[in-house]
Order: sequence, then structure tokens, then C-alpha cells
Amino acid sequence: MKHEISCAWTGGMAFDADVMGKSIRMDASAEDGGKDSGARPKPLLLAALAGCSGMDVVSILAKMREPLTWFNERVEAEVAEEHPKRYLNMKIIYEFKASDGLDPAKVEKAVSLSQEKYCGVSALFQLAIPVEWEIAWV
Repeated sequence: MKHEISCAWTGGMAFDADVMGKSIRMDASAEDGGKDSGARPKPLLLAALAGCSGMDVVSILAKMREPLTWFNERVEAEVAEEHPKRYLNMKIIYEFKASDGLDPAKVEKAVSLSQEKYCGVSALFQLAIPVEWEIAWV
């Protein structure tokens, strides 16, 4: 299997990426020469991590017949101060509603399976930097 995307420059600092038929606009802030018309490329890496792992968790909890009605993820990453300003680490905070009646052991198992077995984005990042996670009940 192979994935390929196309990324067209649209002027200034803006690019439109075609990702499997879906368009994603990327641009820089005005202070960096852009028009702030799209997401920054580096934070999209954080979104990819959240999306990949989140889909795993939702799927696993559904197979466990857990009553998920609300789920949110936050991803934090420390950025290097010098160029290249790469991510030095990442942390995913998986947020669940305590009022949903979810089994905490099953939630932990679903998140662990995503991080240790299924999420290819996390597996890739873990080759380069620490990726931590925690579960929060809101």
C-alpha cells in the first residue's frame, strides 16, 4: 500500500493539499508573511495523531459495547527554540465524561491498545520523540 498527496502553492505562503480527495489549506500567519488563511503545517501533525488514535479508541470502545457519548482529545507538544523548530515531545490527553458510565479499565485498555498496537501515526512519532498519554475524566 502507498499513500500520496498533492500540495499546490496558491500564492504567498499558502498551499492547498489534496489528501485523498479532501482539501486542506495551509498558510503562515501575517507576521510570518502569510495571510492566516489556513492551518500551520506543524500543528497538523498533532491533529493527525489525535485523529489516528481517536479513531482507534472509538472503534475499540464500540467493540467493547461501552456507552460513549462524548470524547475529546488534546495534544500538547514542546517546540524547540532553535531551528529546526521541531517537536521535542508530545502528550495526548484523552478526555471522557465520567457521567457516561464508562468502565475505566476498558477505557484504559482501549487507549493502551491504540498507543501500543494500532495507531501508526503514534508509532512513527515514537521513533523520534517521546509520546506520552493520559486519561482525564471531565
